[in-house]
Amino acid sequence: MVQLKDVVKEFGDRRIFDRINWRVGPGERVGLTGENGAGKTTLLRMLAGEVEADAGGIQFARGTTFGYLPQDGLEHRGRSLFQEVRSGPATLIALETELARLEAEVEHGADHDTLVRCEEVRESFRMQGGLTLDAETGRVLRGLGFPTSDYDRPCEEFSGGWQMRIALARLLVQKPNLLLLDEPTNHLDLPARDWLESYLKTSQHSVVLVSHDRWFLENVVGAIVEIWNGGLTEYPGSYSRYEAERDRRVAALLDAKTRQDEEIARVQAFINRFRYQANKASQVQSRIKQLEKVERIQVPPARKQILFRFPDPPPCGQPALRLEGVEHGYGALSVFAGVDFIAERGERVALVGPNGAGKSTLMRVLSGAEAPRSGGRFEGNGLRIAYFAQDQAKVLDPGRTVLEEILAAAPMEMAPRVRDILGAFLFSGDDAHKSVSVLSGGERNRLALAILLLRPASLLLLDEPTNHLDLKSKDVLLQSLQRYSGTIVFVSHDRHFVDHLATRVLEIGNGEVVSWPGNYEAFLQAKARVGDAGHQELRVEHRQAPVSAALTGTADRKQAYEDRKEAQKAQLRRERRLTEAQGRIEIVEGQLREVETAMADPALYQDAALWREASERHTALEADVAKAWAAWEAIDAETCL
Repeated sequence: MVQLKDVVKEFGDRRIFDRINWRVGPGERVGLTGENGAGKTTLLRMLAGEVEADAGGIQFARGTTFGYLPQDGLEHRGRSLFQEVRSGPATLIALETELARLEAEVEHGADHDTLVRCEEVRESFRMQGGLTLDAETGRVLRGLGFPTSDYDRPCEEFSGGWQMRIALARLLVQKPNLLLLDEPTNHLDLPARDWLESYLKTSQHSVVLVSHDRWFLENVVGAIVEIWNGGLTEYPGSYSRYEAERDRRVAALLDAKTRQDEEIARVQAFINRFRYQANKASQVQSRIKQLEKVERIQVPPARKQILFRFPDPPPCGQPALRLEGVEHGYGALSVFAGVDFIAERGERVALVGPNGAGKSTLMRVLSGAEAPRSGGRFEGNGLRIAYFAQDQAKVLDPGRTVLEEILAAAPMEMAPRVRDILGAFLFSGDDAHKSVSVLSGGERNRLALAILLLRPASLLLLDEPTNHLDLKSKDVLLQSLQRYSGTIVFVSHDRHFVDHLATRVLEIGNGEVVSWPGNYEAFLQAKARVGDAGHQELRVEHRQAPVSAALTGTADRKQAYEDRKEAQKAQLRRERRLTEAQGRIEIVEGQLREVETAMADPALYQDAALWREASERHTALEADVAKAWAAWEAIDAETCL
């Protein structure tokens, strides 16, 4: 497919790639990783032909077509959404144009050559998927979250994030046999991200991508290529396997480097001791040449990462926060209505839904930044909120330095600790004196998170806190939030982050808010079991019971709260039993497969006693499997009541 031979690339006095050799074969899906500035985007741009190598060469197999998606900066104009995305496969569109011209000529009478050419073009158009082009365009647009009502909208009406979705859709409809994707999930919500993951996994074409989404890498790529110190190191397998193998490799390198350093020190000591003794001159020169020939072992530097913990939350009443019958919107638009929500103390609630469904709007209502147009918002006694908005980094003062900005937000008692907090967020030494105006997106987000640490809070409201963070920073943020004992309500489009943090999912869409117990994986499984036909019936169970406006007395409100709490606990118990039943099925089915494998061996039948034992075991396991499935079905039916 594509091969790099002794490629060298330099920027100024820095060598990004030093005689690298690498090959991408047909159908391979490869993830690129490395520290910021290591050269991931440069490598993609070289493969795309946008950047030339300073030395060496890049060879493509005959017939290779490639499509490159940059991180941002693309804009589409002059066509409707549908026509722009449909225009991706230029060769196919050229055939369609020629076919239309030839058919018009045939309709008005044409010679034999024109008729023959028309049939050739029609067959080529059909063979290359021309007859299904409109259907494929619609499938990709729907998968990436575009409603059909947007198909005729001019492209220039879409914002920057949606412009990148248009570019991605156009690329997928184009179907190049080498896809080069730089952070393709940056502008995607969870449903669109899940769809893209499924699309790429079933694609027959080669993919080289950069992503800070661990789950996406884990489930899409079959190999990881790490860029470090001007070279490439390939690790077959998933991202988690790469991490384990890299740790082993680095440990082995450290051990080898220690031995090498000891040997170099021993030789250098001999040279220093006998350098000026004539009778040792030849031995000294021999050892000097020996040192000159040594290829020093290079060890990847220890990765910088954020190390912090959120302050212990101050006590607050139970529940921490609740909404009753809330409706909110803007002008004639109602974003959601009839919302009843309780944030229990210690809960971690993920808000999910497509872009534009109202997640950020609900976060602003929860924070008190916007008052609902109707309904009530009630805080627990002593509640203290820390709100991280999606555009939190934009409120930073670009005229200040990093240190000045955090000092301006720090309470008096925290002022002596701000240097330590900045260091934990990778702003050490002179970095603290950088102007906010020159910080990257990731640096701005880290600074905004650091400021969030200054004041203890019993409720964290986090709207896309992982934006612009690399994989390691996301991991440390996740671990810190998992240790935090207060209440968390958050929005994130990072599947790994949501799966490992959420204890409940709040689905927002179509003007409604529906509560589902468990993490995002449990939410998807529950929705898959229900299906579209049963969604309306199950919604009654999963959604928190509405609080009547008539419940004005303290006793009535307390009873309503207790009822909702008990309903949630009952649902969680049912979900746990269902998971246990599924585990039991997997165990007994695995045992049954082992016995069936043994019974497939002809040697077993040479021993009548062993054969009889295996046969009885097989019969018993078949009965166990039937019982396990019956138990699962009983619990599942109970869940769907």
